[in-house]
Amino acid sequence: MSINFNEVSVCEYADALPREQFMDYAIHSLWTPSPKISGPAFTVKCQPGDHLMLHAAIYRANPGDVIVVEADDQFAVAGGNVCAIAQKRGIAGFVVDGVIRDVGEVEEMGFAVYARGVIPKPGAKKCVDPLNQPVQCGGVTVHPGDIIVADQEGIAVIPQASAAEAFEIAKQRAEKDGGMTLDEWQAKHHENVEGILAKLGYQDA
Repeated sequence: MSINFNEVSVCEYADALPREQFMDYAIHSLWTPSPKISGPAFTVKCQPGDHLMLHAAIYRANPGDVIVVEADDQFAVAGGNVCAIAQKRGIAGFVVDGVIRDVGEVEEMGFAVYARGVIPKPGAKKCVDPLNQPVQCGGVTVHPGDIIVADQEGIAVIPQASAAEAFEIAKQRAEKDGGMTLDEWQAKHHENVEGILAKLGYQDA
């Protein structure tokens, strides 16, 4: 049975992953409400000022993949037509350490793009790099096949080897919190906070 990794919020994966597996908050959904996406990473490296390899990737990634791009933030790596083709091919979305353009078209079609922002000027198509190699995106090393989970809370990168375990931990956390009323949660939270304060020697003035 396949796992729907965005069945739980990115916040719940905080119990399962270290800080270095969460991308820089500057990489965010370019339209709201933020679309939830998850899927295996298809990784792309674009040289500064170039976008050739992303344009190649949209024809090579598998349906359900999230294309993860290492780029710069000076030239757009994709626009409306590229996003439309990716959507048509069943790609779940883009996560770009860089910028795109035509965001109005992208929002209208409902294609998920998480990026640093928007710039009208596109890059060139001159530089070749291997596809599906480890890339740096939002301060995280992303390997091909790592599971990407993105929503309004941020972007988690789950190593492929521990993805099922991380999902179970996150799901258990969500069920635990969801099974308590606010009063019950407050009582437990208050007890925990006061216990920590006492252990650390804190005294109210």
